[in-house]
Amino acid sequence: MFKGKKEAEARQEILAAVAEYYHEYKEKKEPFTEGDRITYAARVFDEKEMCALTEATLDFWLTTGRFSDQFEKEFAQWLGVKYASLVNSGSSANLIAFTALTAPELGERRIKRGDEVITVACGFPTTVTPILQYGAVPVFVDVTIPQYNIDVTKLEAAYSEKTKAVMIAHTLGNPFDLSAVKAFCDKHNLWLIEDNCDALGSEYTLDGKTYLTGTIGDIGTSSFYPPHHMTMGEGGCVYTNDPLLHKLINSFRDWGRDCVCPSGVDNFCKHRYDGQYGELPKGYDHKYVYSHFGYNLKVTDMQAAIGCEQLKKFPSFVERRRHNWARLRAALAAGSDKLILPEPVENSNPSWFGFLITIKEEAKLNREEVVRFIEGKGVQTRMLFSGNLVKHPCFDEMRATGEGYRIVGELTNTDYIMNNTFWVGVYPGMSDEMIDYMAKTILDAVHL
Repeated sequence: MFKGKKEAEARQEILAAVAEYYHEYKEKKEPFTEGDRITYAARVFDEKEMCALTEATLDFWLTTGRFSDQFEKEFAQWLGVKYASLVNSGSSANLIAFTALTAPELGERRIKRGDEVITVACGFPTTVTPILQYGAVPVFVDVTIPQYNIDVTKLEAAYSEKTKAVMIAHTLGNPFDLSAVKAFCDKHNLWLIEDNCDALGSEYTLDGKTYLTGTIGDIGTSSFYPPHHMTMGEGGCVYTNDPLLHKLINSFRDWGRDCVCPSGVDNFCKHRYDGQYGELPKGYDHKYVYSHFGYNLKVTDMQAAIGCEQLKKFPSFVERRRHNWARLRAALAAGSDKLILPEPVENSNPSWFGFLITIKEEAKLNREEVVRFIEGKGVQTRMLFSGNLVKHPCFDEMRATGEGYRIVGELTNTDYIMNNTFWVGVYPGMSDEMIDYMAKTILDAVHL
């Protein structure tokens, strides 16, 4: 008892020192001055995250542990889903979400090599990479402007007898047309993976009920990389309401194991040595039976500890993102003669990741010159990720052969975005003064 009491007291002293360190050296004290660098995203945290990280470090349980369990439980409850599984990145979340749908346990609905998955080329590559790496075929559909999401009028044209799933992202927080996409998937008995990495906290009303994005499809994914809506440094999550998919997700995440024993627990199922699996000897240790070709994509408890504190702040993050986006849009209305400003999809309440801007054709402006001007004034900009993924060097060999992917119609808007679109941030650490300066800078850039 004495040793436990002394350890607890020592921990409290260390945590108090960490909090003091934050307030002395990390807490932002200087007000914004015009010309200061405004990044498109940044971590928003305080002493609570630093103390949680320190506490997990003092545990020195270096893999998934008590903080991971806590986060998965609380995150699932917040989303309103039954199951959430932490992974080490949003890209890993997409990999696991897709790979789970290739499992033999899914029978005729299993995605096999050569099967097709409908997606878009205007987005982040790791929404598409798992499809290609497995040997399935991405089918690319154009997007709309100014929503920057899949053109749902092209879905039926993209469908074939080989189609097994739709895997698309909610672009920069703006949900895609979930009503149309969900109806299409239901009609053809297709899986729907919602890449929710840029849209955590976005809402969508379907059949009179409001859901958080990522929870309407079969599987949703999130990223906790520092620029995202909340952070663990690195980290991601896969979530679902389907118990079989949840079991498959965890198996592929945890080396492909058949065993469901939690990390650090032996014989959780009480049948560790009495099963018959494949051609293994009867009674082979169940902890080392592999039912899938999996990975180790678990998160560390130190990361999860940060996430537990970020989740408490998250509603205020979403509120501030919406405020910043609305203020910026109102200020940029004066430039609508030269700029296409973003619009939320019908029936949605986005949790905005960024503010997309497209230069109108009649403006006769060069996107590169506009961006260089804005960056020169201290405002960080970004492209809409790949622009058109099919144009990138990673597609060189496939473009040469015309094999491995399919394009439906013309990617007209995708190409226009690639050449004429950029975005700036609206992250919750931005003040009204920063938003107003960004608006002024962008308007100056387009009215040169």
